[in-house]
Amino acid sequence: MSPKERFIEIYKQYIKREGSDKFLEYLLSKSSDFFTAPASTRFHGSHEGGLVEHSLNVYDCLHQYLHRERVQEVYGLNYDEESIAIVSLLHDVCKINCYKPGTRNVKDENGVWQKVPTYEFEDNLPYGHGEKSVYILSGYMRLTREEAFAIRYHMGFAGNEDERNVGKAFSMYPLSFALSVADMEATYFLEE
Repeated sequence: MSPKERFIEIYKQYIKREGSDKFLEYLLSKSSDFFTAPASTRFHGSHEGGLVEHSLNVYDCLHQYLHRERVQEVYGLNYDEESIAIVSLLHDVCKINCYKPGTRNVKDENGVWQKVPTYEFEDNLPYGHGEKSVYILSGYMRLTREEAFAIRYHMGFAGNEDERNVGKAFSMYPLSFALSVADMEATYFLEE
């Protein structure tokens, strides 16, 4: 099964809220490059299809984390499958249509400069990162407050956020912390 097929299968199985069908139509349309876009310019998932692969990796990491006995019994974190799918699969929709193919110069093993393919970031809706994903999704479906905060703060302390706000969001909305952990796990252990 391709990453695109797996994404669609999980999406259709768990995400049922009003407007979610229209958002999936958008993701599948020619107006969106979600299934072919990279996840970054030069780092994790910096290849065609990297964004959907990253989204699935975050889904797997979050799902596994939230289903750990300790997380459920000691921390009291219990979320339904729809919330897990929404925040993990859709946390980076802010990256849709932002990466353009380009080249950069790097030295090869002999010290000779070579042009290599890369991606350049060009954001025509500069609304931030997590907040942009929340903004886009809110145009299609209603997010719970906890889902919105989880997506908004999924970069955790690695983003350009006021650290007090990140800590407060993690404390008030534990799904924010869990999604941040899943995003970092996918980025640094599965995709690095």
